[in-house]
Amino acid sequence: MTDELWEKGLATRRAVVGDDYVEKSLAEADDFNMVLQEYITRYAWGDIWNREGLARRDRSILNIGMLVALNRPAELKLHLRGALRNGVTLEEIRECLLQTAVYCGAPAALDAFRIAREVFEALEAKE
Repeated sequence: MTDELWEKGLATRRAVVGDDYVEKSLAEADDFNMVLQEYITRYAWGDIWNREGLARRDRSILNIGMLVALNRPAELKLHLRGALRNGVTLEEIRECLLQTAVYCGAPAALDAFRIAREVFEALEAKE
């Protein structure tokens, strides 16, 4: 079901995490989980990500910290790539991850740094 919020969310989602990821997520959705794809696209990407209160790069920085704290490595990989697309520099990402060492603990930060290095190496290999 498409509507204005869906279309807005789809455009934002594509801009931040890339067409390939979005297409794969939607193509893999089935009758059981498509409702979650619709919800995320409309309300996370269509509404929250498009609010005027924070720039996309700031939202990306927040997501990095939250995903480290929640121990969500798959989403962290995705949002590290999105942060780079949104103009967050490698140095800023490093500082975000270092901040997590203090507030989320060293094990969480160690994993996050490892994941970030994997993402950055994969992106360099594509260049």
